[in-house]
Order: sequence, then C-alpha cells, then structure tokens
Amino acid sequence: MRWRQTRPKESIGWSAGPRVDRGRVHLKTTGQALSLSELRSLTGAGVARTDLSRHQTQLLGDGVGCVSLTDFRELQPPGETETMAPQGSRAPLEFGGPLGAAALMLLLPATMVHLLLVARSGPARLLGPPPYLPGLEALWSPRALLLWLTWLGLQAALYLLPARKVAEGQELKDKSTLRYPINGFQALVLTALLVTLGVLAGLPLEELAEMLLPLAFVATLTAFIFSLLLYLKALLAPTSALAPGGNSGNPIYDFILGRELNPRIGSFDFKYFCELRPGLIGWVLINLALLMKEAELRGSPSLAMWLVNGFQLLYVGDALWQEEAILTTMDITHDGFGFMLAFGDLAWVPFTYSLQAQFLLYHPQPLGWPMASVICLINAVGFYIFRGANTQKNTFRKNPSDPRVADLETIPTATGRQLLVSGWWGMVRHPNYLGDLIMALAWSLPCGTSHLLPYFYLLYFTALLVHREDRDERQCLQKYGLAWRDYCRRVPYRIVPYIY
Repeated sequence: MRWRQTRPKESIGWSAGPRVDRGRVHLKTTGQALSLSELRSLTGAGVARTDLSRHQTQLLGDGVGCVSLTDFRELQPPGETETMAPQGSRAPLEFGGPLGAAALMLLLPATMVHLLLVARSGPARLLGPPPYLPGLEALWSPRALLLWLTWLGLQAALYLLPARKVAEGQELKDKSTLRYPINGFQALVLTALLVTLGVLAGLPLEELAEMLLPLAFVATLTAFIFSLLLYLKALLAPTSALAPGGNSGNPIYDFILGRELNPRIGSFDFKYFCELRPGLIGWVLINLALLMKEAELRGSPSLAMWLVNGFQLLYVGDALWQEEAILTTMDITHDGFGFMLAFGDLAWVPFTYSLQAQFLLYHPQPLGWPMASVICLINAVGFYIFRGANTQKNTFRKNPSDPRVADLETIPTATGRQLLVSGWWGMVRHPNYLGDLIMALAWSLPCGTSHLLPYFYLLYFTALLVHREDRDERQCLQKYGLAWRDYCRRVPYRIVPYIY
C-alpha cells in the first residue's frame, strides 16, 4: 500500500512511523491491514472519494490537507466470504419464491375482504370467520367501477398538471436519470377543493361507506389487469430497464414482484404515480366519508373518529409534502412494479388502512379528553421521530456539508458514500420505522381495547417493517460490505432500542 498526503502546491513525504507534526500526517507502509474507520481516526479525516477500480481513495479533513491512498484492497475478516454479489447476478427470491408469492397474491385480497366484512359485523372478530361469504352480486357493481375509474382519471389529470418542482431520480444502470414531477401535495389540495365543492353542491360522499366492498373488488381487479399489462410491456423492455428482484425468469414470480423497474409511457411514470396518489389520497377520502356517515347516523362525529381522521390526514399530507424523498426508497430504486406493489398501492392501502375509521363507524367507542390528550402525545412523539429521522437522512443524502448534518459522525464505505452513525441513525438502524410503529399504535388506541380488529394495522405493519428491515440489512451488507458490519457493531439495535 502506498500512502501520499498532499496540499495545494505542496508535497509532503511519509516517514517510518505515524506521527503528527503541525497538522501534517506522516504514515508508514508496513502492509498492515487497517479499517477505513481506523484510517480516519489516524488522520483525523473522512473519506471523500473512492475509486474501487483503481484501488484509490482520498481522505479529506481539517488540518490534514488531503491524504491519497493508492494500491489498496478491502479485505474480509478471517473465515468470512465475500459479500458483494457479482455484477449481473439476479437478486435472491423473496417471499419463499414463486409458490410463496402466488400464495400472497391470493391471501392479501382475501384478507382485505375479510377485514371489510368483519369491521361492520357485530362481533368484529379479527380471527373469527366472516359473517358471510359475499356473492358476485355483492362484489360487482358497475357504479363502483365507474367511480373507481373516474378517481384514477382525476388523479392522473392532477399528476399531469405543472409541478412546483421537477426532481431527478437515482442514477440507473445505463447511467441515465429519470425526472419526476413533485406535485403530490398540490394534488391533495386540489382534490380537497373539488370534494368540498362537490359536497356543497349535494354530493353524497357518505354513501362511499356503503360501497367499500365493491370498490375494493374493482380496485383489486384493476390492479390485476394493470399488472398483466405491465408484465407484457416489460417483455419488450431492455435488460437495463429490468428490476433485480423481478427478473427471476419465473413468469408467475416476475408478474407478482414486477419485472420492469420504472415502467413509463412518455414522462408518465406508473409506479411513481401509484405509490402516493390514488391510494393515499383515497385513504383519507374514505376516512372523511366514514366521518360524515357517522355524523349522519349519530348527529356528530365522535372524538375517536376525529382523532383517527386527523392523525392519518397528517401522515398522508406529510408524505405528499415530502414526496421527493420517495425517490431514494427501495420501492422506487430497487423493486419492480408488478401485482404486489400495484395491489398494495391501489387497493390494500385505501381499504385496509382505513380500518380504524370503519370500525368506529359500526362500533362507537367512548373517549374522554384526558385519554385523547395522551393519545395525541403518543402520535406526536411517533411523528417527531419519524419526520426527524427521515429529514436527517434526506438532508445528508442531498448535501453532507449541510450545517444541519455536517457535525454528525459517519463511517466511510468503499462506495464513496458515508453511513450516519450519530443523531437519529446512531440510536437504532431504522429510527423512521420506530416512529411509524408508535404512530400506528396511536391510530389504534382511539378504538379502545375491547377488540383486536382495529389493532390489525399495528400487527401487520410490525411484520411488514421487520421483513423490510431484514431485506434492508441484507442489501446494505451486500452494498457496503465491512463498513456495514462496522455500523451494525456501533449501532446494535435495529428498530426498538434495547429490545430489537
């Protein structure tokens, strides 16, 4: 290994041993294996740029000028094998492979229908049988289909309106980048204005509460047909456009997980559109319809219903206001767009995430102001952690020199990027997941403790985030190698401090 430290217009040599002399660092070349963290500690610097193909990196820091390292290679600990996957290799199969993915394709819609049925039944048992098995006449409704297609058309039209900002996504395999309109919050506001005008003109929005089952059915049917068209389109896509997770070669698995990473027609990105628009905005619209239905039945909405509507509107509004942040998430950068995401975005989110409001409509719960204040505090803590962690991560990704994150401790990686090891991301490895789970608890508490059903979202979301966290861990280990092991050693807890 050769070490070289340079300053502008000045060259500094190295000696036989490490020492610091007036800010000039002298390093020895003994063939000793040092981690990048040890190098940073020794030089007082941080990794700025790394070129693995040339085995070169540069360390920058106050007082040390620039230290250039050449002719080095990353070593694995004794007894460990290389974690980096060879280029062009396919990602490991998720969900138990084709059979498990096919089971999920059947199980998730069945679960959604089960929740819709039991939420309005007397016992409201999560684990019990549904009160009845709906026939085709209860599921199919031309009126529901017309409403659903109108909703999708409205959101597509709002997507195409001029945006306050157009952002670039992550670099793709072919070194290109895609552009995305940042106008999700604008779509939410315009939707709210249109709905308000409609209600003032006599639109019976509360009737949606009686149409959830047929609407969920046509949304699922739409997701299936849409996914089939996406799969056929992906058969014509170049290899560089395929997602690593949905390019298994098995048609069933690829149909479910999604074969193409960013399916588009012109500038209209189907995955990006579905991710935050129809489902999330539809979720709060269904909540509002249930609130209005309760006001019709009981004279006024309950305090519990107000809390659920307010908490979830805050969550959706924040997601759409921070829309640009989704461009760095795994859903956009890694996962293909197939049935799993299409069904989740278009059907599962609006008709399952509104479960608490559905439950409260048919099973009103008494809630006093003292308990309501405690629940509000719990939601505020969860939102504070969730938003703080995500803002810190997004700010650091955009500009590590930003004053808000410049003083945070980091771990250099062989990719040239750095891992945050202080602030929110020094507390647990996924602090945003922790905030998400705390908010999920707050959304369920207004429903009381007499039924397990309204806590389904908390149980489901816990399982979802644990699975996602495990997938994140494997991909980060593959991407960052030893630096990720160092991070896991420094931050041992995954989601909940001192527990998990």
